[in-house]
Amino acid sequence: MEFTEPATKRKAARKAARKSKLYRKDGIKLLLMALPFVILAFAFSYVPLFGWIYAFFDYRPGIPLSNTEFIGLENFRTMFSDPRMGPVLINTLALSLLSIATAPIPMLFAIMVSEVKSEWFKRLVQTTSTLPHYISWIIVFSLAFSMFSTEGAVNSILFKLGLSDTPVNVLGNYDRVWTVQTLLLLWKSVGWSAIIYLAAIVSIDSEQYDAARVDGAGRLRTIWHITVPSIMPTFIVLLLLSVSNLLSAGFEQYLVFSNVMIADRIEVLDLYVYRLGLVTGDYSYSTAVGIFKSVISIILLFTVNFLSKKFRGQGIV
Repeated sequence: MEFTEPATKRKAARKAARKSKLYRKDGIKLLLMALPFVILAFAFSYVPLFGWIYAFFDYRPGIPLSNTEFIGLENFRTMFSDPRMGPVLINTLALSLLSIATAPIPMLFAIMVSEVKSEWFKRLVQTTSTLPHYISWIIVFSLAFSMFSTEGAVNSILFKLGLSDTPVNVLGNYDRVWTVQTLLLLWKSVGWSAIIYLAAIVSIDSEQYDAARVDGAGRLRTIWHITVPSIMPTFIVLLLLSVSNLLSAGFEQYLVFSNVMIADRIEVLDLYVYRLGLVTGDYSYSTAVGIFKSVISIILLFTVNFLSKKFRGQGIV
């Protein structure tokens, strides 16, 4: 007995050492695999932050920063007195809030897809609904223009059927531009956004559904009492992250769909920064506006994280 116990302990220690060494090797492999993505994230998300220094100088292209006049917070004071900032912020908040209002649609779509019994039809729906995500906004604009312009397919059909005598300019409608852009964004993103909900639904224990059916629950009751509560934490986290990105309404979509008839209603904060910096050449002021947006987004992120911890018991970051 005295000789057996030390031998058993040594054997267990050697086994634990081998397992620990194996874990270290796996950890190094995973680190090396993740390293290129960490470098890319650092290069494109953190290195550009050094450019924030231009917001405090009266920078002009071609003049070294050392020879540029330091103006401190002048660009930030100009921003708060800029007459364009008000409409731009209204456009940004309106389009972001409309996007948040449609947030339940991908969840409902995922629930409906998960209830389809035919596997081939389910794969067909998932594929066709996800494909628009991979189509660039340039192509989406081309498709929308060919369909909804005054000489597009929709107006041609309405005219030939005698349903309309005058063409309807959908893409140039000043009063409906927010609705049109929200519907286009929803069409492009609903399939992709539903993927995370489908993953959450798949992870639900199937025994819960079996027990509910034994108790006499139908399809609607199992959805309401099992599926929806199970994926609701995922929905809340995504919703809170959307709130933290309230000032990030997008850029490419509104850049390609902008025209003289709707320009004032579609100019969001990112598009405004682009026009200030690359169109008018006011790099210092555009950098100040970008800093303002980043600071507000960080404040919103920590605010929703605090509220999440207070009301849900756990944060999102």
